[in-house]
Amino acid sequence: MGFALLLESAGGRTASPRLLLLRRLLVLLAIGLLHLFLIWPGDVLAIYAASGLVILLPSTWLPRWAVAVLAVVVLVASLFVTDGYLLAPGLLLVGAALVRYGVIDRIEQSAKGPAITGALLAVAAAPTLAVQVVVQMNNPAGRAAGVVTAIAGMLIGGVYVCMLLLMLRTPLRAALHALFAPLGKMALTNYLTASILVLAVAHLHGRPQDWTQPVLLAVAVGILAAQWVFSTLWLRRYRFGPLEWLWRWATWGRRPALQHA
Repeated sequence: MGFALLLESAGGRTASPRLLLLRRLLVLLAIGLLHLFLIWPGDVLAIYAASGLVILLPSTWLPRWAVAVLAVVVLVASLFVTDGYLLAPGLLLVGAALVRYGVIDRIEQSAKGPAITGALLAVAAAPTLAVQVVVQMNNPAGRAAGVVTAIAGMLIGGVYVCMLLLMLRTPLRAALHALFAPLGKMALTNYLTASILVLAVAHLHGRPQDWTQPVLLAVAVGILAAQWVFSTLWLRRYRFGPLEWLWRWATWGRRPALQHA
């Protein structure tokens, strides 16, 4: 969605919005590869960037109905060809289709859409989760386990999104904004620094693969709390996170103002 919104907004600011998107994806690919080879082998940024270059960018020349159809085809193919382990290309197309059909512009106009969508996704998720438990108990390393887990994950993810959209229409909106906005505005910086922090903890507490569930939870909560504090304090003075600022600079080819006016 972010890439599609960038392309949409850039259309009125530059004569070559696709070139802008190309630069943004190439810079993200470089960051992801550095992260992959120098810091953490589980990087996803390079996957997002490569998917954007191969699938998302070419799709900008297609009509929106074709993007929606292609999203379904690529998602289904990803589920059964990669056993659900490579969903990024299809999900990028889903996000682009939602933007081009105006869903994102209208998403806060009514609670009806998120409520109905969330209920339908929850109904579909319940039996899928039951199947996932059975499959993982009988054959956790099998192909079916990966496919069912990916489907369940997407359904539950959709339920979370719909629940959040509904909660944003309540008095909790201000608290949710205060909680998530600082982390979201510095998502790239926080993603990369999380890897560094996990490795720092690993030097003291052994390999992350060997951590117990309580340790995993404590590390996750601790890192998120530290990043929220840092992000909140940083954004009081600066308009962008440090890596977001560099990414924007490389994308637009001119240095943006960092400090608030």
